[in-house]
Amino acid sequence: MLKTGISRRILLLGGVGAFLSGCASKFRTYKGPEVTRLRMYKAQRLLVLDGADGVLRKYPIGLGFAPEGHKQFEGDGRTPEGSYIIDRRNPDSLFHLSIGISYPNEADVAFAAAQGRSPGGDIFIHGGPRRGIDPVNKRDWTAGCISVTDRQIEEIYAMVRDGTPIDIYA
Repeated sequence: MLKTGISRRILLLGGVGAFLSGCASKFRTYKGPEVTRLRMYKAQRLLVLDGADGVLRKYPIGLGFAPEGHKQFEGDGRTPEGSYIIDRRNPDSLFHLSIGISYPNEADVAFAAAQGRSPGGDIFIHGGPRRGIDPVNKRDWTAGCISVTDRQIEEIYAMVRDGTPIDIYA
């Protein structure tokens, strides 16, 4: 009887431990409809994930520290506007998780070059920083990226595939 009680406790604790470790993972799975496009509305601070049959999810967002206008130069604090592609992902991001946006495109590079400046780059949709600014207490804090909560980027990271188009509107 004693062995059976101990075995049950060990089995129960092992199961609870396995369940909790699964809950703590930042890598989620998604088996729903394919995300076919992302739409981002800067003025409304809204990211929309579309599927073939309509809207799948909506998320409130934060932007760069100077959110009005199209990103033109490195360090301007603006978030790009226009049509881009989700082109990479970073599971080891300093911002929990992140997915990359294909900024700058050829037009962005040409404009910045004509001004003798760099267009910048490394624009991502990402969660909060692992250290530093608390994204909950400040809305537009990035250098031009799109911020969401850590929980939200986990969902987005699982749902959105590389090659998905993203349209960013003023």
